[in-house]
Amino acid sequence: MPTGNIEIKSAGSPYQFSFGNLAHGTVYSNPGNFEVKNVNGYTNIKYLGERFEQGLVNLKATMSTSGGAGTAGYAMVPIYVDPRVVDTTRKYTPLVELIPRVSNQGVTADYNIITAKGGGFTTVEDGALAETNTTYDRASTAIKYLYAVGRVTGQAIAAFPPYMLAGFMPSSGATGVFNDLGAPNAKQMEVLVKTREIRELEENLIINGNASTDATQYSGIVTLMSTTNTSTTSPLALDTIDTVISYAFDDGGRPNLAICDSVTFTKLLHLLNAKIGYLQPMQQVFWGFSTIVLNTMVGQIPVIPSMYLSNTAGAQSMYFLDMSVVEMRVLQDLTYEELAKTNDSEKFMLKIYEALIIKNTAFCSSITSMTN
Repeated sequence: MPTGNIEIKSAGSPYQFSFGNLAHGTVYSNPGNFEVKNVNGYTNIKYLGERFEQGLVNLKATMSTSGGAGTAGYAMVPIYVDPRVVDTTRKYTPLVELIPRVSNQGVTADYNIITAKGGGFTTVEDGALAETNTTYDRASTAIKYLYAVGRVTGQAIAAFPPYMLAGFMPSSGATGVFNDLGAPNAKQMEVLVKTREIRELEENLIINGNASTDATQYSGIVTLMSTTNTSTTSPLALDTIDTVISYAFDDGGRPNLAICDSVTFTKLLHLLNAKIGYLQPMQQVFWGFSTIVLNTMVGQIPVIPSMYLSNTAGAQSMYFLDMSVVEMRVLQDLTYEELAKTNDSEKFMLKIYEALIIKNTAFCSSITSMTN
């Protein structure tokens, strides 16, 4: 997958590969020396002048709408298409950017947990010293396989001019403004679009994936958290936030990142503005962007709005994550691979082998089923 800036050398690279700087419509081969017309009219300019002097050519004012059928009646006027292609379906993918990615060998992500400790004890002088037992367990999550497949015909590769995909990647942090990336031909444009598709799939699975309903998916935050340390109080209140954070604290967690839907984010901003008046509830965080930062019993918690959490009344939610136990376990990160060529086209795939794990959901908490 290409990264960084790509230089766009011309407005028609495949065309110029064959014809150089010749204008469109230029006769470039005429072995029989026939008189032909090109984009400039008759090749015999003198002949056209004689016809004009004899009054045999009827001329009138040429208007922009002159000509036959064409785009909106402007057949003789070339069409100049904006080179920036705007993705009207784009979505931000902040969790793809923020969740630690950890290499993983094998097709399962396995880790050990302590489920119970025998505990220390007190005794009398020279008392009996009996051991206490610690209970261990093994947790395992299957790696799942994400794909995006594209195909571009040879004709499209030859005919497409260079374009600029507007909004390919966010800059200035995970929720920053999207920047653009150049695509010198149709195949490169398709690669960029498929890259966006697989990233958006990844973000959706991180939040909404459910291995129980679709075995090809890994379970996301909503499914893994379920009802653990959850409050369903509605509407959102600052006291409720403090309550659910104390749930995680009491279970040993220290949440340091929160995600919520867009309506809840706006409601939270209003609550903070009403409480602290002239102070600014949004701060610059060390990830490089500004967002709401909550001051809680476990410290400051940045809040990130997600486009993948429902903002429907009764289904709004907010999740507080202890990022020390949240990981993307990755067997193979984003990879480009050519597929078999069977027609006059080029087919390819992008793939990722990964799974989300939360090693202890009790270190995290949530507020769900809100109506703001």
